[in-house]
Amino acid sequence: EQKQREEARWRILRVLDAGRPIAVSESIVWRVLHDIRLPMSVNSVRREISYLRDLGLLDIEGEDTEIWFAKLTAQGVDVVEYTLDAPAGVARPRKYW
Repeated sequence: EQKQREEARWRILRVLDAGRPIAVSESIVWRVLHDIRLPMSVNSVRREISYLRDLGLLDIEGEDTEIWFAKLTAQGVDVVEYTLDAPAGVARPRKYW
């Protein structure tokens, strides 16, 4: 279960990177995770988005509304682009190139 959460966090960062510079809705994030066979509830997706926000990797827009939107911070972009080390709790694959 922990490995699944760590994998989901990495995938969330990748989805948000693909959506840059526009914030991505939690429903799109949930759909991508579901499609790649990482089944999570919307509440679980929110929990992982909150965790990544606490690490400073993303910002949440509309946290007080029904639908959340997330956007990578500069630090989040650096983690996705392998410029910074991934923090513990994010299962980023090793760079092979």
